[in-house]
This record gives sequence, structure tokens and C-alpha cells, in this order.
Amino acid sequence: LYSLQIVHILNMTSAKIVSFLLHPEESLHSLQIRIEFETGISTGNQELLLETGICLDPRKPASQCVIDGVRGWDSYMVYLFDKSKTVYDGPFASRSLSDCVNYIVQDSKIQLPIPQLRKVWAEAVHYVIGLKEDYSRLFQGQRAAMLSLLRYNANLIKMKNNMVSASQQLKAKLEFFQQSIRLDLERYSDQMAYGISSEKMLKAWKEMEEKASQCAQAEDIGYLDEQIMALHTEIVELQKSPYARRQGEVMESLEQRAIDLYKQLKTRPPDHAYSDSTDMVKIIVQTVQSQDRVLKELFGHLSKLLGCKQKIIDLLPKIEVALNNIKEADNSVMQMQGKRQREIWHLLKIACTQSSSRSLVSSSLEGTASTPAATWLPQSSSGNVPHPLSSMATPEDGENFVHVIEENLTYLELFSSILQEARQEQNSSMTV
Repeated sequence: LYSLQIVHILNMTSAKIVSFLLHPEESLHSLQIRIEFETGISTGNQELLLETGICLDPRKPASQCVIDGVRGWDSYMVYLFDKSKTVYDGPFASRSLSDCVNYIVQDSKIQLPIPQLRKVWAEAVHYVIGLKEDYSRLFQGQRAAMLSLLRYNANLIKMKNNMVSASQQLKAKLEFFQQSIRLDLERYSDQMAYGISSEKMLKAWKEMEEKASQCAQAEDIGYLDEQIMALHTEIVELQKSPYARRQGEVMESLEQRAIDLYKQLKTRPPDHAYSDSTDMVKIIVQTVQSQDRVLKELFGHLSKLLGCKQKIIDLLPKIEVALNNIKEADNSVMQMQGKRQREIWHLLKIACTQSSSRSLVSSSLEGTASTPAATWLPQSSSGNVPHPLSSMATPEDGENFVHVIEENLTYLELFSSILQEARQEQNSSMTV
């Protein structure tokens, strides 16, 4: 018997309490089905909040509604909200009067014996206290809604800060990339006439420049930032509002007056005296009027809270989309940067290859220029240049001439091969 748990659900849309006996290990969804049967609010639209503003976790059992310790019959109060509504129509009708209290309200001047009057006034005091407690519970529900809103707002601020940080990083990367690509295009144009050229690569770089401009659109989050700041201001104003604080002082004062009036009646001797209920009925009427006023203010404030919460719920997916767009743009910029650097290193490789080819050709030409001189001007045994007539061709000299011709043909073939390789490298660069 002592293991039984009872949870009380305050329906904020009707200001009525429904109570449930929790079954052992009952799931929250099972409890929600029973709540739907009692309140008419579908399980999908139910939002169940603890007084701390924490929403019940659907993955945990229904016993999460019950807190440790016992503070009274309503210590396990859970506040039910309808997520399909952001405007609550309160105030609602006050709790109904008992027959005997209604009797004196209808005619406050009616004279009743003191013993009977004590019973009627005791019920009247209970009614006044009940009105104040009804307001107190509804105020706790509004406070739970405010705490829930602040939790949502904290999550919104966190996501907003992540979005702003990602946007700033993207902006910095874009500025660096755009400056780099502009410099590359300028330097490429300067060397086209005498260096390496590739129409395909030039087109690719210009497309990168245009794509970078499109990526810059992802960093524009100003419209979201403005909405978030406006919403933040609105939430701060709601926190500062007097309706965010308890407004039951008048009702508490009336409650005390009703108790004091009853105590005065109890001190009167139970003789045959009669008395009317004018003063007590006046307190009842003032308490009902006060409750109507504070409930109207409470539900007006609650509707604003729920409206702000819905705005946050609508903003969160937009921020998610903005973050994804920023992430995609960031990846695109980094891929373009990597591609651009690979192409630059490829151009450098081609330039180095061509430079090496030219050096090899130059050294080969220098070699061919010195060899004929040594062949055509043979020295005498004394080391002096022979007489011009002695340079006439002889059979032995003819063999030397043939050797020179063959050697020069070899250098020409090497030079032709080098030129062909250089031309192939340049042609391949055209396809970059």
C-alpha cells in the first residue's frame, strides 16, 4: 500500500486537477494515454512540466513525476500544457460554492443562530482559502512555463553563438581565399605571354572565384541574429513584468480577514443570539473579484510566455539550416583552396621540368661548339699551329671528319629528343 504513488496533473488549459494512481513500472506514454482520456489533449500535444520547468523524459517511467519526500497531497504536481495552443483564454470560473455558503451569498442579511453560523462561516473560510490556493497552483504552473522558456532560450543562445562563430570563421577563410585567387589570377596574366598557359586551369580558377562569392551568402546570418535579439529582448521584458511575480497579496489579506472574522465568531457564547453574514459575504465577493483579476493577468502573461517559446521552437530549425549551409560553404572553400594549391604545385613542376630541359640543351650546344674546333685544328708535335697548307684533308683527316659528323648527329638527336619532351610537357599543362 505504501508503495503506491499518486500524481496530480494540473491542466493549465482548464485550471482543473486530475489525479492518477501510478502502476508499478508504468511508462510515461501509458500515463499520457490516460491523461488524453481525461483532458482531451492528445499525447502528441501534451507537454508535462515539473515545477522546475523540466519536461518529463518519454524514455523514463511515469514515476519520474514523483519527487522524493512528502510535502502534502499536492506535492507531486505536474503541469500540463497543450502544445497546439499559445493563447490561453483564462480566467476560468471560480470553484463552485457549497450549498450553505451559496445560501448566505444569496442573502447576506439573513439571520442565523451562532452555532449554525459557525459551520457556514467555516465553509466560507475554506472557500476563500481554496480560491487563494487555486491561484497559487496556477502561478506555479506559469512559473514552470517561464523556467521552461528560459531553458529553451539558453539552448537558443548556445546555438546562436555557434552559428556566429562558424559564420566568422567562414568569413575569414573566404577573405583569405578570395585575396589569394585574385593574386593568382593577376600573376598568371603577367606570365602568360612568356611562361605557361592553360585555358582550362584559368577557367577553373575563375569558376572558383565566382563560387566563393556564392559561398559568402552562407555567412549572412543577420536576419536570424535580428530575430534572436528581438526575441531575447521580449523575454527579458517578460521576466521584468510584475505579472511574472506573485500577485496574491490581496487574496492573502482577504484570507486572513476571513480567518479573523471566524475566530471572532467562535469567541461568542453559543446562546440564542442570531447574526447575519454581511462581513463574511463581502470578503467572499472581494476574493472572487481579486482572483478574476489576477488570473486574467496571469493567463495573459502565460500566453506571452508560450508565444515566445513557440518563436524559439520555430527558430531552432532555421539556425540548424544556417549552420549546415555555413559548414557546406566552409568545406567548399577548403576544397577549392586545396585544388588551387595542387594546381600551383603542378605548374611549378612543369616550370622546373622545362627549366631543366633548357639547361640540358644549353650545355649540349656548348659541347658541340668546342668539339669541331679541337678536331679541325690538330696541333703539331711541337704544340704550334701548323702551316695553313698543312690543313688540307688527308685520308687520316677524312676519318676524323666522319667521326665529328657522327658525334654532332648524336647531339642533334639528343636535342631533338629534349625538345620533344618539353613540348609534350607543355601540351599536358594545357589540359590542367
